[in-house]
Amino acid sequence: MKRKDNYSMNPPNNIPLITGEIADYYYDQPSGILYSYSKSILRTVENISNNIKLVKEITGNKKVPLLIYLTNSPVPDKATRKFSTEQLPHVYTAMAMVSKPGLAKLIMNILFKLKAPPIPMKSFSNDEEAKMWLQQYA
Repeated sequence: MKRKDNYSMNPPNNIPLITGEIADYYYDQPSGILYSYSKSILRTVENISNNIKLVKEITGNKKVPLLIYLTNSPVPDKATRKFSTEQLPHVYTAMAMVSKPGLAKLIMNILFKLKAPPIPMKSFSNDEEAKMWLQQYA
């Protein structure tokens, strides 16, 4: 299964994606990196909660580095942004965001304009650089 997004990184053909409501995933066990293909839907506390359960199932309840391929999606409400931010350190060791220029910066400004992110985060336009950066958190 291949997804077509603005920055068109597709998972290897031999790895099936695990489908979720807000993103599809694959877990690369050798590198320890979880890959996330974001979907363009409104995030809510409920679907973020369900997503956290899915991620924990995928990773065996282990905190892992996340490489997320961002897509444009509606801005969630304040309660959802707060909940999402609080949950990050319980699920991920670090987050690399791959997107078209400007999108990751916009998301960072929306979520973390008043305080620093709770885990190391960095945005990239190139997924190879993102993978290299995440290795230190695997």
